Amino acid sequence: MVALAAQFDPPRRLHKKVSDRPQDWLGTTPLLDLDDTKLRLKARALVQLCRTDRDKALAIYRFVKHLPYTKRVKLQYPTARDVLETRGGDGDDKVTLLIALMRSAGIPARVRYMEMNGEMLRGLIPRATPAARPLAEIWLGRWVRTDTYIFDAEYVAAALEHMKANGWECGWGIHVNAQLLWDGKNDAFLGGKPSEQDPMIKRLLCVVSDPLELVSAALGGSGLRYRRSLRALHWNMLAPTMIKAIRELRASSRSS
Repeated sequence: MVALAAQFDPPRRLHKKVSDRPQDWLGTTPLLDLDDTKLRLKARALVQLCRTDRDKALAIYRFVKHLPYTKRVKLQYPTARDVLETRGGDGDDKVTLLIALMRSAGIPARVRYMEMNGEMLRGLIPRATPAARPLAEIWLGRWVRTDTYIFDAEYVAAALEHMKANGWECGWGIHVNAQLLWDGKNDAFLGGKPSEQDPMIKRLLCVVSDPLELVSAALGGSGLRYRRSLRALHWNMLAPTMIKAIRELRASSRSS
């Protein structure tokens, strides 16, 4: 696991153009531990009966989406192997596993981080706090995008039920018009609209290989970066509230 740093400074604007060449998004990183035997075996098991890259991508997507959305206090960034063994996680955790499995299966994949309006997290946190959302981009002849892998079906059903009861358009990370499943052909967004048109998306942060690069001083020129310990401290402080909210949301769904 990769430790969180102790120093921080505010985000800074960078300008280097991000490569769109698929071959540039196949490599390993400290979090995408592609040489890990268990990770490689899992990727192979998921895609062994698939005939096309789209079939492979969908098999991996379904596996990751099915893992429960959870929140916990983090002292380290989990690797893809860590997330695989934990069998659940938040958006950062699940995108780490998703990208690693895609790359292990030979499919170029990357993360486009968007800063989301805090209103989307109503119900999960006590106040509107902007959050970085990982949008997965997967190369299937073109870059196809989705963030629908973040929440499992049980969580989504409960969140939509509560939004309807409260008369909310968004909450618990989801819009009432969310596209809930990805078909491997078209973009699909939890905000219900393409990110460029979504009023809940405030700005593009960066395009990277994994969550650790979002906070890396070596980000180079890929957009805006967050400082690692500031982001970690902020979400670790909110983690107990989010853990309780997720637990109550799931419990309400099971009892109804």
